[in-house]
Amino acid sequence: MTYIPETLRRQVVERAGERCEYCLIHQRDSLYKHEVDHIIPEKHRGKTSEDNLCLACLECNRHKGSDFGSFDPETGQITQLFNPRQQAWTDHFQLDNARIVPLSPEGRVTVFVLNLNDEIRVRARRALLEAGRYPANL
Repeated sequence: MTYIPETLRRQVVERAGERCEYCLIHQRDSLYKHEVDHIIPEKHRGKTSEDNLCLACLECNRHKGSDFGSFDPETGQITQLFNPRQQAWTDHFQLDNARIVPLSPEGRVTVFVLNLNDEIRVRARRALLEAGRYPANL
C-alpha cells in the first residue's frame, strides 16, 4: 500500500464531499471509513497524484481491487471503468429508486465490476433514500 500524504488525502476527501465517487454513499452512512483509491492502480503504472485518486467506500474499493476495466456485458468490448476525475457521474449512471442504472459502456462495466446493485447494497440505499440521506448532493 502506497503512502498518500495527509494533505493529498484530505484534498481527495473534501473534493468528493465525503461520499464514495462510485456508489455515492456518504461516509457518515458507512460502517467503515472510505478509502482513497487509485483510479488506475499503481500495479498498472497509475500515479499517486490528485488526478488519479478518488474516494471509494469499502464495498466499491474491495470489488474494484486492481481492476480498471473489464468486458462490457452488452458489446463484449474491453472498456475502462468510470473515471470520476475525467467523467461526470450523471453521464454514465442514473438512479432508479435505489438501483444504479448504467447509461454507457463505462457505466455497465462499473456496475458489473463493483457489484453496485447487489441486493444488500440496494436495500441499504433504499433505506437511506427513504430517510432523505441518499444520494448526498448529487
